[in-house]
Amino acid sequence: MTLADLARATGVSTATVSNAYNRPEKLSAGLRQRILDTARSLGYPGPDPTARGLRRGHTGTLGVLYADRLSYAFADPGYVLFLRGVSAAAETAGLALTLVPAGPRDRRSASAIDTIAVDGFIIYSMAPDDPLVSAAVERRLPIVVTDQPRLETAPFVGIDDASAARSAAEHLLGLGHRRLGVISLELGVTGQGGLADAERLRAATSPMVRARLQGYGDAATSAGLSWPRDVPVYECAENLPEEGERAARALLSAPEPPSALLAMSDQLALGVLDAAAGLGLAVPDDLSLVGFDDTTWAERAADVALTTVRQPHFDKGRYAGEALIASLAGQPVEPRQLLPTELVARATTQAPRAISPPVRG
Repeated sequence: MTLADLARATGVSTATVSNAYNRPEKLSAGLRQRILDTARSLGYPGPDPTARGLRRGHTGTLGVLYADRLSYAFADPGYVLFLRGVSAAAETAGLALTLVPAGPRDRRSASAIDTIAVDGFIIYSMAPDDPLVSAAVERRLPIVVTDQPRLETAPFVGIDDASAARSAAEHLLGLGHRRLGVISLELGVTGQGGLADAERLRAATSPMVRARLQGYGDAATSAGLSWPRDVPVYECAENLPEEGERAARALLSAPEPPSALLAMSDQLALGVLDAAAGLGLAVPDDLSLVGFDDTTWAERAADVALTTVRQPHFDKGRYAGEALIASLAGQPVEPRQLLPTELVARATTQAPRAISPPVRG
């Protein structure tokens, strides 16, 4: 059953049937009701919403493109808070939300972006060399970027990652720690995992990770350490607790293990706590730990409240959603919004039992 079939059955034009669904004010109440009653009796479901959206030039849907599997958006507390913020903006504007996951790296296809019916994209924390970023840009729809990548033509919502990371490292250094280790997020779209040497760090393509490493490095250098020689960096292939646990076990098994670890996310920090427990290390007596995010579990869900860098995930999402909605309406948008961060000192950090001098001067 098509719109043309319904028009023939009711003895009116296809334009009149279309008005019954899309412009009811153009018809008398009696004529519109007769068309709708005939449609129900014949099993006509109404105009195809995708086709109708294309005709109108909009779908009423915002797309959120991110670099992980679909299920990950519901597993990472930071993602959940971010999506709640985007949803708050969307529902206020009467819009829907479509999640556009990148999926596994070895099975990503730019064609998935080509077929998504959205009015614009929020690109959430993706490496600039990810092919799906290029595919989204080629759609020539409005785009707002959160965290990364930086696109010249798209508004940006994020934080000063370098400054935030520096505050975390300075906290540990101020307590007297000189043997530090870093548990890093993926350095680029092809996260390799494992200890990253200086060459690998220089080749990192993730602007967010590079900025956080810069912050850690600036603090370490100011304290007399040689970066990155004196501060080992372990790259995690994914932002998962089990990756953080694997990284912590590797760093803590070194001949001169760190007395403190800097984790680039609370998810990774959770894995560090598991590793410490498995190795018989007490936190913070034997090992101090600083996370990054201040997600829900950081204060309440873990056995020990996590010292971490607080960043406003919900506000990030809300501002990104509002910026995209404003762009769709042709309104001016702030090109760069940097939101505040704060180091929250809790129970996972304290001075080392014996303050060690710099490993190398």
